[in-house]
Amino acid sequence: MTELDRLTTLFDALGADADARDWAESEVEEGLPQLARYRLLRTVWQDVDAWSTAAPRWVDAYRADGAAAGAVDRALAAGLAPDDLGTLAREIARETAFGVLRALADPVDGSLPAEVEARLPGWRLAELDAEGVPTGRHLDALHEDFAELEPKGGAG
Repeated sequence: MTELDRLTTLFDALGADADARDWAESEVEEGLPQLARYRLLRTVWQDVDAWSTAAPRWVDAYRADGAAAGAVDRALAAGLAPDDLGTLAREIARETAFGVLRALADPVDGSLPAEVEARLPGWRLAELDAEGVPTGRHLDALHEDFAELEPKGGAG
């Protein structure tokens, strides 16, 4: 089995479907950590989508014991259904996830004077192999692929 076939199989297992081979080819030909990128972004989208798909559960949980219990009760009393709250929560989660991914790429947000920003540390998200050993490749600009991987249908 070639490296391209191995990667395509892994992308298929993660649900890349029709795009699996394209992602695999990009990793093989360009040396980019596409499998690590796809896996992370897939996980982020699963968390984002859970706000919609699991809305009845989290609405009940928040009503029973949560910092937002009062707000959830008021929203339900105003006629919003748990699914409505789930749609809203998913959108907020999507925006937050995008913001975090963008901050990973560029921590400078203009909220501090340039002379302070210049002295602050940055960060980098690194790929590890299956044994946990750094590969030397970094997951850069994840926000650029975030929208492309939004699940089709269902919650997305």
